[in-house]
Amino acid sequence: MKVILTEKITKLGNIGDTVEVKTGFARNFLLPNNKALRYSRENVALFEAQKAELQARHEKARKDAEGKVDAVKSAKLYMIRQAGDTGQLYGSVSSRDIARMLKDVANVDVLSAQVLLGAPIKSVGAFDTKIALHPDVVVPVKVYVARTNDEIDALVAGKVLTFGTKKVEENEESAEKTAEKAEEVVADKKEEAAQTQE
Repeated sequence: MKVILTEKITKLGNIGDTVEVKTGFARNFLLPNNKALRYSRENVALFEAQKAELQARHEKARKDAEGKVDAVKSAKLYMIRQAGDTGQLYGSVSSRDIARMLKDVANVDVLSAQVLLGAPIKSVGAFDTKIALHPDVVVPVKVYVARTNDEIDALVAGKVLTFGTKKVEENEESAEKTAEKAEEVVADKKEEAAQTQE
Protein backbone atom coordinates (compact mmCIF):
# COMPACT_ATOMS: atom_id res chain seq x y z
CA MET A 1 0.00 0.00 0.00
CA LYS A 2 1.28 3.48 -0.86
CA VAL A 3 1.21 6.03 1.98
CA ILE A 4 2.44 9.55 2.74
CA LEU A 5 4.32 9.74 6.04
CA THR A 6 3.13 12.47 8.41
CA GLU A 7 6.08 11.92 10.76
CA LYS A 8 9.60 10.55 10.60
CA ILE A 9 9.70 6.78 11.08
CA THR A 10 13.04 5.03 11.59
CA LYS A 11 14.00 2.72 8.71
CA LEU A 12 11.01 3.91 6.67
CA GLY A 13 11.34 7.60 5.83
CA ASN A 14 10.93 11.28 6.72
CA ILE A 15 7.89 13.55 6.88
CA GLY A 16 6.31 13.85 3.45
CA ASP A 17 7.97 10.77 1.96
CA THR A 18 5.73 8.57 -0.18
CA VAL A 19 6.55 4.96 0.64
CA GLU A 20 5.25 1.52 -0.22
CA VAL A 21 4.42 -0.55 2.89
CA LYS A 22 2.63 -3.80 3.63
CA THR A 23 -1.13 -3.38 3.85
CA GLY A 24 -1.32 -4.82 7.38
CA PHE A 25 1.38 -2.45 8.67
CA ALA A 26 -0.48 0.52 7.18
CA ARG A 27 -3.93 -0.53 8.43
CA ASN A 28 -2.88 -1.69 11.89
CA PHE A 29 -0.18 0.83 12.79
CA LEU A 30 0.46 3.79 10.49
CA LEU A 31 -3.09 4.91 9.68
CA PRO A 32 -4.73 4.44 13.13
CA ASN A 33 -1.83 6.26 14.86
CA ASN A 34 -1.93 9.17 12.37
CA LYS A 35 1.63 8.46 11.25
CA ALA A 36 0.63 8.33 7.58
CA LEU A 37 -2.12 9.10 5.06
CA ARG A 38 -3.28 6.85 2.24
CA TYR A 39 -1.77 8.03 -1.01
CA SER A 40 -4.35 9.90 -3.09
CA ARG A 41 -4.59 13.27 -4.86
CA GLU A 42 -6.82 14.65 -2.09
CA ASN A 43 -4.44 13.48 0.67
CA VAL A 44 -1.40 14.91 -1.16
CA ALA A 45 -3.17 18.31 -1.20
CA LEU A 46 -4.16 17.88 2.47
CA PHE A 47 -0.59 17.01 3.43
CA GLU A 48 0.81 20.04 1.57
CA ALA A 49 -1.62 22.26 3.49
CA GLN A 50 -0.51 20.76 6.83
CA LYS A 51 3.18 20.29 6.02
CA ALA A 52 4.49 23.33 7.95
CA GLU A 53 2.44 22.42 11.03
CA LEU A 54 3.61 18.77 10.94
CA GLN A 55 7.26 19.82 10.60
CA ALA A 56 6.90 22.27 13.50
CA ARG A 57 5.36 19.51 15.64
CA HIS A 58 8.22 17.16 14.67
CA GLU A 59 10.82 19.79 15.63
CA LYS A 60 9.10 20.42 18.99
CA ALA A 61 9.00 16.67 19.74
CA ARG A 62 12.72 16.42 18.90
CA LYS A 63 13.59 19.33 21.23
CA ASP A 64 11.49 17.78 24.04
CA ALA A 65 13.34 14.49 23.53
CA GLU A 66 16.73 16.24 23.61
CA GLY A 67 15.70 17.79 26.94
CA LYS A 68 15.25 14.30 28.43
CA VAL A 69 18.61 12.91 27.25
CA ASP A 70 20.55 13.84 30.43
CA ALA A 71 17.85 12.35 32.69
CA VAL A 72 17.95 9.07 30.76
CA LYS A 73 21.78 8.95 30.67
CA SER A 74 22.07 9.55 34.42
CA ALA A 75 19.31 7.04 35.33
CA LYS A 76 20.58 4.10 37.36
CA LEU A 77 18.86 1.11 35.81
CA TYR A 78 19.53 -1.47 38.53
CA MET A 79 17.20 -4.45 38.68
CA ILE A 80 17.17 -6.99 41.49
CA ARG A 81 15.77 -10.30 40.24
CA GLN A 82 15.67 -13.87 41.49
CA ALA A 83 18.07 -16.17 39.70
CA GLY A 84 19.39 -19.69 39.95
CA ASP A 85 22.92 -20.81 40.92
CA THR A 86 24.06 -20.48 37.29
CA GLY A 87 22.89 -16.86 36.96
CA GLN A 88 19.80 -17.70 34.86
CA LEU A 89 16.84 -15.51 35.83
CA TYR A 90 13.54 -16.97 36.96
CA GLY A 91 11.63 -15.15 34.21
CA SER A 92 13.18 -12.32 32.19
CA VAL A 93 13.60 -8.54 31.98
CA SER A 94 11.63 -7.13 29.05
CA SER A 95 11.52 -3.73 27.37
CA ARG A 96 8.30 -3.07 29.35
CA ASP A 97 10.23 -3.54 32.63
CA ILE A 98 12.93 -1.10 31.49
CA ALA A 99 10.30 1.48 30.40
CA ARG A 100 8.60 1.17 33.82
CA MET A 101 11.95 1.57 35.61
CA LEU A 102 12.79 4.71 33.57
CA LYS A 103 9.46 6.19 34.71
CA ASP A 104 10.20 5.33 38.36
CA VAL A 105 13.88 6.30 38.45
CA ALA A 106 14.19 9.20 35.98
CA ASN A 107 10.52 10.27 35.66
CA VAL A 108 10.78 9.86 31.88
CA ASP A 109 7.75 8.38 30.12
CA VAL A 110 8.65 6.02 27.30
CA LEU A 111 6.72 3.27 25.58
CA SER A 112 8.13 -0.26 25.64
CA ALA A 113 8.49 0.04 21.84
CA GLN A 114 10.97 2.89 22.42
CA VAL A 115 13.28 0.57 24.38
CA LEU A 116 15.49 -1.01 21.69
CA LEU A 117 16.35 -4.12 23.69
CA GLY A 118 16.11 -6.81 21.02
CA ALA A 119 15.69 -10.04 22.99
CA PRO A 120 14.57 -10.10 26.65
CA ILE A 121 17.33 -10.33 29.27
CA LYS A 122 17.40 -13.83 30.77
CA SER A 123 20.56 -13.84 32.90
CA VAL A 124 22.41 -11.80 35.51
CA GLY A 125 24.86 -9.22 34.14
CA ALA A 126 25.34 -5.77 32.57
CA PHE A 127 23.57 -5.17 29.26
CA ASP A 128 23.79 -2.36 26.69
CA THR A 129 20.56 -1.12 25.17
CA LYS A 130 19.19 2.07 23.61
CA ILE A 131 16.19 4.29 24.32
CA ALA A 132 14.66 5.99 21.25
CA LEU A 133 13.18 9.15 22.77
CA HIS A 134 12.54 10.31 19.17
CA PRO A 135 13.58 8.89 15.79
CA ASP A 136 16.44 11.44 15.77
CA VAL A 137 17.31 11.09 19.49
CA VAL A 138 18.55 7.64 20.54
CA VAL A 139 20.26 7.36 23.93
CA PRO A 140 22.53 4.40 24.84
CA VAL A 141 21.97 3.09 28.39
CA LYS A 142 23.31 0.25 30.51
CA VAL A 143 20.98 -2.07 32.42
CA TYR A 144 22.36 -3.98 35.41
CA VAL A 145 20.53 -7.14 36.48
CA ALA A 146 21.59 -9.05 39.62
CA ARG A 147 20.32 -11.01 42.62
CA THR A 148 21.56 -8.62 45.33
CA ASN A 149 22.74 -5.04 45.77
CA ASP A 150 26.28 -6.35 46.34
CA GLU A 151 26.20 -8.02 42.91
CA ILE A 152 24.89 -4.76 41.37
CA ASP A 153 27.83 -2.87 42.97
CA ALA A 154 30.27 -5.45 41.58
CA LEU A 155 28.76 -5.17 38.08
CA VAL A 156 28.89 -1.35 38.20
CA ALA A 157 32.55 -1.58 39.25
CA GLY A 158 33.18 -3.65 36.10
CA LYS A 159 33.66 -7.02 37.78
CA VAL A 160 32.50 -10.21 36.10
CA LEU A 161 30.20 -12.35 38.23
CA THR A 162 30.92 -16.08 38.20
CA PHE A 163 28.33 -18.68 39.08
CA GLY A 164 28.67 -22.32 40.02
CA THR A 165 32.51 -22.24 40.25
CA LYS A 166 32.49 -23.32 43.90
CA LYS A 167 30.40 -26.37 43.06
CA VAL A 168 32.64 -27.18 40.10
CA GLU A 169 35.73 -27.05 42.35
CA GLU A 170 33.97 -29.23 44.95
CA ASN A 171 33.01 -31.72 42.25
CA GLU A 172 36.60 -31.87 41.00
CA GLU A 173 37.88 -32.47 44.56
CA SER A 174 35.32 -35.21 45.21
CA ALA A 175 36.19 -36.83 41.86
CA GLU A 176 39.89 -36.82 42.82
CA LYS A 177 39.10 -38.36 46.23
CA THR A 178 36.94 -41.03 44.59
CA ALA A 179 39.75 -41.87 42.16
CA GLU A 180 42.26 -42.12 45.07
CA LYS A 181 39.90 -44.44 47.00
CA ALA A 182 39.43 -46.61 43.91
CA GLU A 183 43.21 -46.87 43.50
CA GLU A 184 43.56 -47.82 47.19
CA VAL A 185 40.86 -50.50 46.85
CA VAL A 186 42.58 -51.94 43.74
CA ALA A 187 45.95 -51.96 45.55
CA ASP A 188 44.40 -53.68 48.60
CA LYS A 189 42.80 -56.35 46.39
CA LYS A 190 46.11 -56.99 44.62
CA GLU A 191 47.80 -57.40 48.02
CA GLU A 192 45.08 -59.81 49.18
CA ALA A 193 45.36 -61.78 45.94
CA ALA A 194 49.16 -61.97 46.34
CA GLN A 195 48.82 -63.16 49.95
CA THR A 196 46.26 -65.87 49.08
CA GLN A 197 48.55 -67.21 46.32
CA GLU A 198 51.39 -67.62 48.83
